[in-house]
Amino acid sequence: MSTIDIQVALALNSPDRRFEVDVALRSSSARTALLGPSGAGKSTVLQAIAGLLPGVHGHVRVDGTTLLDSARGIDLPARERRVGLVFQDYALFPHLSVEQNLQYGLRRLGRPLPAQAQERVDALLAQFGLDGVRKALPRHLSGGQRQRVALARALAPQPRLLLLDEPLSALDPELRTRLRDELAQMLDRVQMPTLLVSHDLADVRALAQSVIRIEHGRVVGSATAPAPA
Repeated sequence: MSTIDIQVALALNSPDRRFEVDVALRSSSARTALLGPSGAGKSTVLQAIAGLLPGVHGHVRVDGTTLLDSARGIDLPARERRVGLVFQDYALFPHLSVEQNLQYGLRRLGRPLPAQAQERVDALLAQFGLDGVRKALPRHLSGGQRQRVALARALAPQPRLLLLDEPLSALDPELRTRLRDELAQMLDRVQMPTLLVSHDLADVRALAQSVIRIEHGRVVGSATAPAPA
């Protein structure tokens, strides 16, 4: 069973505000949710784990592999952490096709895509029901298709950890309910340790097995996620 062991501390400064995050968590659940109100620091924690923020202190370990240990001077760059992050708005490249979005993280500058990498892309397109839209641009996709492209793109480099930042918040309520079940089924299929952020208890019920509550940049409690209604 995969184990994530995380302690991250950092301060975010703006002209009118200083916000401090100091979060420690350890989980062996397949899917763990960070639950809390907007502005609690949940997305900041994901970005710190992914290596997207400077000045992070603490440690990040996944299955015993250290991605960050500030006390020992270890701070792997984002590309070397093998962490897949799906952003709240999916952040698909609008000028690239579905297939090119999946290829992006597998390319090396100035080199053609290896045959093995293309086989990985083809397999993900088939797995997520996207083969028929592989040449389409993101603006021509439905909300559900965009979600699947974002998830497949995050999985293409075979990450050791998957991070989902409010994966359903960009959807209207009716579509959200349907895609919540679809996302749960996809996560069951990929079988990868996943840390997701949400402020919606219904999302947590459907997608997570354990939950850690965060408020004002601090952990305020943890529990087994409530069963779906």
